[in-house]
Amino acid sequence: MNRDHQSPARQVAIIGGGVIGLSIGWRLAAAGATVTIHERTQAGRAASWAAAGMLAAGSEVEPGETGLLALTLRSQSMWSAFASELGRVSGIDVGLRTEGTLAVALTADDLARLRQTHALQQRVGVASRWLNRDEVLDREPHLNPRLNGGLLVAGDHQVDNRLLVDALKQAFLASGGHLREGTGDVAVQTSRRRAFGVVSDGIAYAADRVIVAAGAWSSLIQGVSADALPPVRPVKGQMLALEMDAAAPLLNHVLWAPKAYLVPRRDGRLIIGATTEERGFDPALTAGAMLSLLEAAWRVLPGIEELPVVETWVGFRPGSRDDAPILGVCDVENLILATGHHRNGILLAPVTAEAIASLVLTGTTGPEIAPFAVNRFRDTHFKRTLEWTST
Repeated sequence: MNRDHQSPARQVAIIGGGVIGLSIGWRLAAAGATVTIHERTQAGRAASWAAAGMLAAGSEVEPGETGLLALTLRSQSMWSAFASELGRVSGIDVGLRTEGTLAVALTADDLARLRQTHALQQRVGVASRWLNRDEVLDREPHLNPRLNGGLLVAGDHQVDNRLLVDALKQAFLASGGHLREGTGDVAVQTSRRRAFGVVSDGIAYAADRVIVAAGAWSSLIQGVSADALPPVRPVKGQMLALEMDAAAPLLNHVLWAPKAYLVPRRDGRLIIGATTEERGFDPALTAGAMLSLLEAAWRVLPGIEELPVVETWVGFRPGSRDDAPILGVCDVENLILATGHHRNGILLAPVTAEAIASLVLTGTTGPEIAPFAVNRFRDTHFKRTLEWTST
């Protein structure tokens, strides 16, 4: 472990009240720290509310992201205990489902890509099982009978992200945390590159440590020089929800289809997502995105054409340059970063909360998050790699 601070913090200000900020705040408040979360709008109603809640470390592994896999697998292994404890403290069941995740192929090209994914999973140690058409349909009989095969990752699960938000808020408050919502933009108070508090809704609050957990808005925090802010940008995602019969759902597993994913909820909702768009904070829902998602979902699950659309929405993932989170200390003393989780914010909440709370309370950076410090973007080799891949 790396020693980053000489004394433990007892007064903590967290900027951002999404799943990451609430999880860290809960852990710190439960440990006896005085914690105030400052949320510009309403806690948990940005990316955390827009997410699908997939815990898909194995299904989402991609070439070039194997360094992130160790962190996602560690956090995934923590989720059962995390959900149980959260349920006890908050009194809210967060809807953790453990049926596993299916990925399916319709065409020969889909099948080839899925075979490549299976090979990658085997190389990096993800437990997955190849299924033929009949084995897939035995598990999900409403799928398109012309599919060519599938891949089951039994360890990839899901949680209801909206119940999770409500549970974390309740657990944080029950543990003695203070939540300030509707503050507008929050600024860090600094002097000689040392943070000593925040200004929230025009009021100054002193703090031993300030944690930036503002998701896609983290690079817009005032009071800190631009070179110290995390390089985070909004990655737009459009999604929708259909309504199934909860007593006889068309789907039970989380399903990865070509060009879409489908996530069934216990209450009968079927989440379909999501686009990935570099459009800044553009809030517009578009006909093209809805058409693309619905067509991709219909090709694998034809029965959805009879289901009502109950909700459509836009969310903004906090993306970093390498799509991995930004965790730990930075060049401003007493300022800690917990942002840039991109599509893995729900999945990484347990390990992020544990590691950042430990950093705040003990002054040490744990080895699990050390590779994700913001200074990795200043590394010469990393910059050369970025330049090479962009040409």
